[in-house]
Amino acid sequence: MRNKTPLTGIKRKNAEKLTQGFRGIFVFLFTTSGIINILALTGSFYMLQIYDRALTSGSVPTLLALSALAIGLYLFQGLFDIIRSQVLVRVGSRLDSRIAPMAHQVAIDMPRFGFSTAEALERGRDVDTVRGFLGSQGPVALFDLPWMPLYLIFVYMLHPYLGALTFAGAFILSMLTIATELMTRRLASSTHQAAITRNAIADSNARNAEILKAMGFAGRAVDRFNRANQEHLELQTRTNDISGTFGALSRVLRMVLQSAVLGLGAWLTIQGELSAGAIIAASVASARALAPVDLAIGNWKSVVAARTAFNRLKETVVALSSVEAPMDLPAPVGSLKVEKITVAAPGSGRVLLSEVSFEIAAGQALGIIGPSGGGKTTLARALTGIWPTLRGSVRLDDAELTQWSDSNLGQYVGYLPQDVALLDATVEENISRLEPKVDPRAIVEAAQITGIHEMIVRMPDGYRTALGPQGASLSAGQRQRIGLARALYRNPFIVIMDEPNSNLDGEGEMALTQAIKSIRERGGIAIVIAHRPSALAAVDMVAVIQNGKMVAFGPKDEVLKPSAPAETVNRPAPAAENAPRVTSRVSA
Repeated sequence: MRNKTPLTGIKRKNAEKLTQGFRGIFVFLFTTSGIINILALTGSFYMLQIYDRALTSGSVPTLLALSALAIGLYLFQGLFDIIRSQVLVRVGSRLDSRIAPMAHQVAIDMPRFGFSTAEALERGRDVDTVRGFLGSQGPVALFDLPWMPLYLIFVYMLHPYLGALTFAGAFILSMLTIATELMTRRLASSTHQAAITRNAIADSNARNAEILKAMGFAGRAVDRFNRANQEHLELQTRTNDISGTFGALSRVLRMVLQSAVLGLGAWLTIQGELSAGAIIAASVASARALAPVDLAIGNWKSVVAARTAFNRLKETVVALSSVEAPMDLPAPVGSLKVEKITVAAPGSGRVLLSEVSFEIAAGQALGIIGPSGGGKTTLARALTGIWPTLRGSVRLDDAELTQWSDSNLGQYVGYLPQDVALLDATVEENISRLEPKVDPRAIVEAAQITGIHEMIVRMPDGYRTALGPQGASLSAGQRQRIGLARALYRNPFIVIMDEPNSNLDGEGEMALTQAIKSIRERGGIAIVIAHRPSALAAVDMVAVIQNGKMVAFGPKDEVLKPSAPAETVNRPAPAAENAPRVTSRVSA
């Protein structure tokens, strides 16, 4: 029997895709760091030769030759340092270009599963954090740390006592680094969560700016933000205090150690065990040995932030890699079947819709009515695949929605949500769903069906008019009709409209009725969720959703009949199995 790959192994392999192609670059950076650190011994060797050779001999040519050699080595060190810095910046840019699209894809999906907008946007900020870290001094310190023994060996060769003193200083600073890590790890996580909470409140306030202004409670909204901000600042201050305290201690210890090396070197010189040049060389080398530790402690906050962000990005890659792309299926042309679906709210897990079943054939239109909070919008989200079902299935031509990829399914589904949100783009881009190769005829056709072609061509730039954030320059009715045109673009098989006439005038409602008729005439399926009966003028089937249950389903004239017999209302849609039955009459 063949062994299966453990799940953890699969996840690890998927996570490795994040750094695929970078290993050779990191080997190059490590090697370059080694060359830089070897060349950094130039100062120590120069001092040693100046004091022990040039000064004792009094030879000016020797001094000039040593100086010229030192300058050349310093230039080479600077050149390699520039190369390392530029490579790190480009690694950050390359990583950004690879991960940012995946992070943004996850950010789009996260609100569907109950996450706030601020939490979703954190994935994008994680990419910025990692890229910014790679362009800072943090990676330089980490690449230099493994080369510390080189300086310790050099100092030890000058004299064992000096080597032991330098090693003791390096050990103490390393312990400070570990202490910084242990004390900031938990605080860093809490600070990050507090920042998400603060950003979520700020985002909510910005989205509701008109309400806050009109009803005069902007001040209380600011106070609410301020409380969340204060909590974030307190945690951030504690984290900075720890990093700053240990950073200051490390700098003081470096200065103390450098002076101690000079003092011990002077004593050894007095004892005749060390030359004067060796004192300066040991001081310079010991300071250089401890510089990476000091730099790491000073940048530890950014190190922790980058590591946390990178771990979240690895989780993102694992999540996306675990989703297999389904096989392309033929375009649906026959029916929509809903089979005993149960749907829960992603954030709270509360069941909002239970055991709903019905079937709609091509060329039909279904109106869904019922009291507010009954589950109508939840049903729309389940039919479009926005919210997953706990149980049951939604099928187009007998194939579950999960058997299509998002991009392929989107060709066959049009959706007009209750709260219409337009992209910060042109009218053309909004209606065409950002299609790279747009068909102007299809755009105009969608606009004409919804009756907004004349309105659009009267805009300053026609279909190329930029709408701005959320389409704020348009009225609610205009936004709704452009959203409807977007839903109808390229004649999708099924069009789901949630309260499509909530902001429409009489002309708009007539256009809506005509749009529903056109969907039916071309063999599509229209589903309309409405409170106002005028939206149901062109539908032939009606369902009643109440308290998360479908309590009635059937032809419109029979369901909405004031005194319809119960057995008539109970009649299921054609070919539907296990359709819900009703024991009471339903009236409009």
